[in-house]
Amino acid sequence: MTNSEMFRKKVNSCGVTITYLAKMLGITREALYNKIRNETEFKASEISCVAKVLNLTQREINEIFFAKDVN
Repeated sequence: MTNSEMFRKKVNSCGVTITYLAKMLGITREALYNKIRNETEFKASEISCVAKVLNLTQREINEIFFAKDVN
């Protein structure tokens, strides 16, 4: 499950737009929003791409994309 709040904070702190991130993933903005809202899941390749674009540490990857309990 994706920690949506943490994901958004990291995107904002990196100065990246959702539009840019979606383009890097090769998906639409709407598709990315669906993933952020946990309506669909991120693929492993998408997680890898996001990690590179946002310069995520392994800990951040685990906290954002593999959250066990998200409100």
